[in-house]
Amino acid sequence: MVNTLSLYKPLLHGLMKVAGMRRRVVEIESGTVINFWVPSNEATAKRKSAVVFLHGLGFDGILTWQFQVLALANKYAVYVPDFLFFGDSITDKSERSPDFQAECMAKGLRKLGVEKCTLVGLSYGGMVGFKMAEMYPNLVDSMVITCSVMSLTKSISRAGLQRIGFSSWAEYLIPETVKGVKTLLDVAFYKLPWMPNFIYKDILEDMYFDHRKERQELLEELIVEDKNFTAPHFTQRIHLLWGGDDIIFDMTECRNLIDLLQGKATLHCIERAGHLAELERPFVYNRQLKKILASLYEDGREN
Repeated sequence: MVNTLSLYKPLLHGLMKVAGMRRRVVEIESGTVINFWVPSNEATAKRKSAVVFLHGLGFDGILTWQFQVLALANKYAVYVPDFLFFGDSITDKSERSPDFQAECMAKGLRKLGVEKCTLVGLSYGGMVGFKMAEMYPNLVDSMVITCSVMSLTKSISRAGLQRIGFSSWAEYLIPETVKGVKTLLDVAFYKLPWMPNFIYKDILEDMYFDHRKERQELLEELIVEDKNFTAPHFTQRIHLLWGGDDIIFDMTECRNLIDLLQGKATLHCIERAGHLAELERPFVYNRQLKKILASLYEDGREN
């Protein structure tokens, strides 16, 4: 039986091309390449404000952000990278830290001619986004963070795992069975729509068989001791676009993040949406995101 994702992906990629996007592989350095979806027309893209979408650890970039790309690619210069060990992004380096992911993303965007952008980051993508904003303030002009934290400290990690009933993030995020994939999505959605078991089997085979060891190493490098974490001072404009029923990083974590940001972040909450709010309620998410971007940019040009 043909894998349903192997059928869907070419259709999705075709839709992206119709929307004015194309794939481009960028060599960051010898042995390290990042796969991006970028605007097809580079000359037109230079006249638009850049919006960069950073995915979580569940799916690759274009699967995670497909609805947002289709909604925004006409007005903004949209860039969607795959993190290392997702999609076609790979490195032969041993480095697995969020800092290294942030460095690779920033270097890749520079090579693509992006001088300033708004980052939209989900979960792990939000954590890498915060690193990018700290390390490259001239590149990152503003951020939209969805269901994420500034840093995954041990106390935040412990509380999150307790809420979802797992002993480790690898156990949850790198499933080994069809049941594991279903549980992953059931936790990440407020109300997971019914799907036949063969869909979960296809997701498992297509998304979770490759780079299991490397992804586990990414997770291990993500967790930091509470005593070693100090919140940076961010100069960027920051918006939080949150699934109101997320249990992975719930509203308590959201409020804690606002406190860490010294109250400068603006909160937008989507009701009846879980961790994957951008997939579960894409129309509501897109409407909110468009309003946020409109507040940051006027007529597609930076204020």
